[in-house]
Amino acid sequence: MNTIGKCLRRDPVDVVPWAETCGQIRPLVEERDGAAAEIHHVEIDHAKLHFHERTDEFYYVIDGQGTMVLDEDEIDLHRGVVVYVPRGVKHKAVGKLTVLTVCIPPGVLGDIHELE
Repeated sequence: MNTIGKCLRRDPVDVVPWAETCGQIRPLVEERDGAAAEIHHVEIDHAKLHFHERTDEFYYVIDGQGTMVLDEDEIDLHRGVVVYVPRGVKHKAVGKLTVLTVCIPPGVLGDIHELE
């Protein structure tokens, strides 16, 4: 990680991933960084159904294809698609996908409520 004044630079290759509800996660901007949002690079392989009480999420599909369950609906995902998931919506991505998630406000890793 490089910091320049109040700015931050973090390269995904420098972040060791770990298994999380959605798959292998690499936090690029974390709650402890003090930014307005968190950003995660996630390699999804059939995520678990979950929701967040306090956090909204934006998913940007970098690569792959699949579907996303949003409450009772299901939508197609492929490279370039953006999905906004408001807090409280049950969701999971199905398929092999690489996504960038933007989580607002920070603290999403303490706000995961698994349903399966």
